[in-house]
Amino acid sequence: MSEFDFDFDREIDRRGTWSVQWDGIADRFGVSDLLPFTISDMDFASPPVVLDALRDRVGHGVFGYTDWRLGDFRAAVRDWYATRYGADVDPEAMVYAPSVLNQLSQLLRMWTEPGDGIVVHTPTYDGFRKAVTGLGRELRGVPVGDPEALERELARPGSRMLLLCSPHNPTGRVWTKDELTGFARLAERYGVAVVSDEIHADMTGAGHRHVPWTEIAEAGPGRRWALITSGTKAFNFPALSGSYGFLGDPADRAAFVQRMETGEGLASPAVLSLTAHIAAYRHGAPWLDALRAYVAGTMELVRGRLADGLPELGWTPPQAGYLAWIDLRPLGIDSPEREAALQEELVTREKVAIMPGGTYGTPGFVRLNLGCPRAKSERGVDALVRAATRLRG
Repeated sequence: MSEFDFDFDREIDRRGTWSVQWDGIADRFGVSDLLPFTISDMDFASPPVVLDALRDRVGHGVFGYTDWRLGDFRAAVRDWYATRYGADVDPEAMVYAPSVLNQLSQLLRMWTEPGDGIVVHTPTYDGFRKAVTGLGRELRGVPVGDPEALERELARPGSRMLLLCSPHNPTGRVWTKDELTGFARLAERYGVAVVSDEIHADMTGAGHRHVPWTEIAEAGPGRRWALITSGTKAFNFPALSGSYGFLGDPADRAAFVQRMETGEGLASPAVLSLTAHIAAYRHGAPWLDALRAYVAGTMELVRGRLADGLPELGWTPPQAGYLAWIDLRPLGIDSPEREAALQEELVTREKVAIMPGGTYGTPGFVRLNLGCPRAKSERGVDALVRAATRLRG
């Protein structure tokens, strides 16, 4: 099955659906009449197999309390990892939570104290920044691809956790097995816990291989690590909520489950989330493969538009995901002031909303969400080229 068997070019009006990206645009950009390329959800309908499964479940008509450990959910996750990644995951090692960021917040509370250092790669997903600093921990950033800086930060007094984004958001970097193995060795050397957020893994591009953290780290008593993820990103149903993870230490796992079911009062998950995950993992691979091919085509379109309009950028598509991380510093857009000037051009004259790099701690970049029909992507990149050209000139 190819991308042409699904209609990714169809434009769906999302206005009036309480969409953060479309209806909430004024909250971040001050005006509401903008074409958004912002928060990382997609403008595509979820896979037909997911929609069919949801209709069937809604048709049942009863929505009582549910338990994620019953039924097919854990087996579907296990089989997805086996077929997609060649990875053997233990269903008994799983935990469940409303979202990946909720899992992260719980693990920060379990494994660290206020004031502790949390090491991340920069640029940094803004959800990480909010979770870490909001809980009173110190965000300690190291540039992507700088192993010496990473070791320095992990060795610093007070560093308690390495928080990975794998693949990395916003750059789209896919960590190699050697890199991940190096991270694990450093974490063990300096007694640092590891949390690997792998929600973008299913969008890894052709020619690259995502390696789950479960394939890197050993499980057992004293093995303080977690892989946290969800099918909501790749199959585009984040509004249904739901995430799962794997914890290395059985005692930590039990403590996490108890924390969710008693302290947080979250014993019963959203049944439609379980339904959507099972359908996606059992039957959604053809749709996902078609989506990845479509996004790759869009990335090539963007590469061409940028090469024609702003050739000095030398931009290349990311290794994973549908987010284009574009370095504008060769144009002299390399400071918060110049970034603000670009945003003024984009918002006021071009009427588009594109995330500034400063949101992720790195002014001089933009993050352009290309999880949308190609016609919309064309409008976004052309607006960016015009705005950056005016600012440069």
